Amino acid sequence: MPDTASEAPELSLNLAMAVVASSHAPVLLLDENRVVVGASEAFCDAFGIDADTIAGREFAKLGAGEWAVAQLQSLLKATASGLAEVKNYEFDLKREGRASRCLVLNAHKLNYGRGEPVRLLLAIADVTDARIAEKMTEDLIRDKGMLLQELQHRVANSLQIIASVLMQSAKRVQSEEARAHLHEAHHRVMSVAAIQRQLAVSSIDRVRLGPYLTQLCESIGASMIHDPGQISLNVTSDESSVNAEVSVSVGLIVTELVINALKHAFPEGRRGKIMVNYGSQGPVWSLSVVDDGVGMPKQQSGASKAGLGTNIVQALAKQLEAHITIFDATPGTAVLLEHGEGSPGGTEPVAAV
Repeated sequence: MPDTASEAPELSLNLAMAVVASSHAPVLLLDENRVVVGASEAFCDAFGIDADTIAGREFAKLGAGEWAVAQLQSLLKATASGLAEVKNYEFDLKREGRASRCLVLNAHKLNYGRGEPVRLLLAIADVTDARIAEKMTEDLIRDKGMLLQELQHRVANSLQIIASVLMQSAKRVQSEEARAHLHEAHHRVMSVAAIQRQLAVSSIDRVRLGPYLTQLCESIGASMIHDPGQISLNVTSDESSVNAEVSVSVGLIVTELVINALKHAFPEGRRGKIMVNYGSQGPVWSLSVVDDGVGMPKQQSGASKAGLGTNIVQALAKQLEAHITIFDATPGTAVLLEHGEGSPGGTEPVAAV
């Protein structure tokens, strides 16, 4: 009767040899002393080893000794003893007269049972091209970042020049109406500059709205509120973050609404406050700008033409698929933008949070 117990290790070895021989990847079968038992044709072709003479040679002595890496040999020895396992070990294979190759090695101890010879299955992957591609990508990202910083610097300088020209022009013109228009244009340019500064220090992909809107309103207040004790400007927001494109639209809307409140809500030195609030739950979000000023003017006969600021806010709200509601806050005026479920502006998620 055949001794199946003695045949099991031999069958397992033959199976392992068959797997190695049929592999299209560089694979070696080693014994506990790291001597080659079998090798795939892919290994021999990739590293210039004679397939007919590789069996029975020490792994560390293959080629011109380029595999005799002390750390790798120590890890293979520990794997054979069951104390460790080589996982994603990366090193540069250097051979005279050939380009260095970046390799990733994985070794696994084959369990044949107690008292049976130890076998190690060693798989090798050449990741040289992948590492080169990663480096090229990193270099491109770094170059893009440097170009973006340079662009942001030039935009900031250009906005400052435009703002200065507008102020100089406002001082020279005789018409009060023209001077008012130039001052309004100056405020808008400075507000856009404030948005640009905030985005310059934010993540390219995501912008946290709380700090962004807070710093934006601080910039607007610094340029338009001459007496902080007269008018306060406060921002509250949750931890929402949006992509940079959405943050620009939200920032411009807040800028227009806050400037409008500062210009019209507190005439003749009236004291008051402006509150900006943003909150969201998934794709549903709302933005409000509320003041406690004199309130909306009484509706006069005949349709009034919408101003530039109103047109800007309406266009940006449409872009965000948000619905605008303006109502008397008693006292003051409230402007509410809503997006998502239940708002007429649409239910598709524009600002991911």
